[in-house]
Amino acid sequence: MESKELLDITVRAADEKNAQQIKSLNMKGVSSIADYFVICHGNSETQVEAIAQEVKQKALESGIDVKRMEGLKEARWVLIDLADVVVHIFHKEDRDYYQLEKLWGDAPIMDVEEMLR
Repeated sequence: MESKELLDITVRAADEKNAQQIKSLNMKGVSSIADYFVICHGNSETQVEAIAQEVKQKALESGIDVKRMEGLKEARWVLIDLADVVVHIFHKEDRDYYQLEKLWGDAPIMDVEEMLR
């Protein structure tokens, strides 16, 4: 599966659980970690966990190997490593604090609204 298809799956899965302010950063040429980062947040630990579980489930249903999933127990910042796509699901307060989009400010932001139509 191409990384763009995987990106679409993860964005749709996050949206299904009402993730807030979903953004995708195109990391190609910026970092060797992944092709894309998906960043979003939930308004409670319960919602963060639900978003993470949905992303994991949709990836597995699509035959994607979940390389690593961290932070689910605390549900404040869950990281899901899907190789070409890394998903960061924050609690709103923690997203505001870490400002990951600014850390990777040289990465182009992709229009996820187009994926959700």
